[in-house]
Amino acid sequence: MRPALRPVEIIRVPNGQGSLVTVLRDPEAIAPHAVEVRAPLDAALGLFDGRRETAEIGKLLRGRGIRVTDSEVERLALDLEEAAYLVGPTARARKAAIARAYAAAPVREATHAGGAYHGDPQALARFVETSCLGRAGGAKLDGEIVGLVAPHMDLWRAAVGYGHAYAALRDRMPKQLETVVVLGTCHAGLRSAFCMTRKGFATPLGELGVDGQMADELAAGAAEDVYEEELKHKGEHSIEFQCVFLRHLLGEERAARVRIVPILCGLGRPQVERRDPARDRLASRFLGTLGEALARRAGRVLVVAGADLAHVGPRFGDAAPLDEAGRHALERRDRASLDLAVALEAAPFFDHVTEDLYERRVCGIGPLYTLLRSMDALGAQRGRLLSYEQNVDPEEGSIVSHASVAYVGKA
Repeated sequence: MRPALRPVEIIRVPNGQGSLVTVLRDPEAIAPHAVEVRAPLDAALGLFDGRRETAEIGKLLRGRGIRVTDSEVERLALDLEEAAYLVGPTARARKAAIARAYAAAPVREATHAGGAYHGDPQALARFVETSCLGRAGGAKLDGEIVGLVAPHMDLWRAAVGYGHAYAALRDRMPKQLETVVVLGTCHAGLRSAFCMTRKGFATPLGELGVDGQMADELAAGAAEDVYEEELKHKGEHSIEFQCVFLRHLLGEERAARVRIVPILCGLGRPQVERRDPARDRLASRFLGTLGEALARRAGRVLVVAGADLAHVGPRFGDAAPLDEAGRHALERRDRASLDLAVALEAAPFFDHVTEDLYERRVCGIGPLYTLLRSMDALGAQRGRLLSYEQNVDPEEGSIVSHASVAYVGKA
C-alpha cells in the first residue's frame, strides 16, 4: 500500500492534558469527521505522499529515531483510507455521492449552521444584532460602500470584526443594490484560479439567490471552466459566513431582489511563484472580465471579500506561540499589508503577503487581491480600516488575525 494523503488540514490542538495532538480536518467535507493521529505516528503523515510502501515509511521513521512498527504504519494508512482522508476508493465513492446530492439540491445548504454560528433563526438574528453589530463603533463614511472586507472565522470568535464590517455596510449600503459579488478563500485548494457555483446560498435567516446573468458573463469570459470544481463550495465556510450577515441586513423585502455571485478565489500558482496574478493568463482573463461586469453595474453592485490574515502558532505547525513582542511584530507586519490594501495597491499587497507566505500563512490572499483589483471599476480610490484583531487561542496561544475594511465609491 502506498498511502497518499488528500489535500486536508493538519493542525495541532490541545488534548486537555497540557500537550498538543495532531488532528486532520477535511475542508472539502468529503471525509465525514475529523481524525486524531497521536504521536509518534503523526510523524508518518508527511511521508504519505503516494510514493512509498508503508513498510518503507516505517523504516524511514525508525531511521530518524521514531519508534513505530510497520504494522502501526499500515494500520494508520488503513484507518485513514476508511475515513476518506487518503486518495483512494473510499474518498472517491464519497465524493461521487456528495457530488450527485449537491447537483440535485436546489440551493447550497447552510453547511456550518449550528456549529460555527447559531442554527436557530431567532438566536442567530439576536447574536448578529447584539454580539456583532451592537459592539461596533460608528464609522463615518462619505458615500456608498462598494467594497467590503470582513473576517471568515467562525462567528463566535470574530464577532467584533464582523460587527465593524457589517455595521458600516448597514449604514452605507448602495440604495440601488442589485448584486453582491461574494469572494472567498477555498481552504480545500483549487487547481483553477477561480471557482463559481450556480447554487444560491441557504442561511437560517432565508436564502440568497444567484445573479445568473452576471455569473454567465463571468463564465463566458473566463479562459477555464470555472464550474469544474464547483463542489468545493459545499464545505467551504468563507462565503457562507458572509451570506449570513448579508441576509440579515437585507431582510425579507430586499433579499427578494438582491442576488449574489459566489466566487472562490484560488490564485495558488501565482502565490507559490510570487508572481502578480495580473501576469497569469487564467487569472488575468477572469479579473478583466470581472472588472468589465462590475463597471456595467456601477451603482448597483457591491463586492464583499471574506478573508482572514495570519495563522501562526503551534496549531499551524510552529514550535511555540508568539510572546508579546512577537504579537506586536505580527501586528506591524499585518498592518503594513493592510496599508497597501487600504491604498488599493494590489500588486505590492500581493508581493508583501506572499513574501512570508509560509511563516505568516495569510489565507485571504485570493479574495483580498481580487477585491483590490475590482475597486477601480467601481470608482473607489482608497479604503478605510475599520478594525484589526488578533484572536488568540486561550489554551495554546495560536493566533488568527483578521481585519475589516470598507471602500467607498465616488459620490
